[in-house]
Amino acid sequence: MKEVIEELLSGREYSWIPENSPAAIIVELKDLRFFMESLYSHKALFFDVLSCVTGIDNGPEEGTMEVVYNLCSIPHERSLMVHVFCDREKPVVPTMSDIWRTADWLERETYDLLGIQFEHHPDQRRILLPADWEGFPLRKDYKEQEYYHGIRVAY
Repeated sequence: MKEVIEELLSGREYSWIPENSPAAIIVELKDLRFFMESLYSHKALFFDVLSCVTGIDNGPEEGTMEVVYNLCSIPHERSLMVHVFCDREKPVVPTMSDIWRTADWLERETYDLLGIQFEHHPDQRRILLPADWEGFPLRKDYKEQEYYHGIRVAY
């Protein structure tokens, strides 16, 4: 698998995360779409399942956010984690919902809790919190609302 992936990414910047299980790779944001389409369509890889999309706020000091995709290839019995970094002030990554249908709701969760936008997502709106909720609760600098529709929000 590693050799095929390295051939796909030839001439592009990427890095393997050593000693990670499952295997994990960091790709550049500009290469993400190409790479994910290749992971799905390449016969020797065929990652047919996207099981999780995780967003990570690396904090205001770092100035980045991260999106992690957990992929599985059922026929080839292998897994891969793909990491990509984006700007924290304007976090935008391309949607994967047209490749893996599960990305639809997984990306909406990530948007709802961290504010990461998924470009060209067919229905980018909150999925867990009310549509008029202020802020994104999993951001490290999130300030809780004191009131929501006149009701004191106790934490």
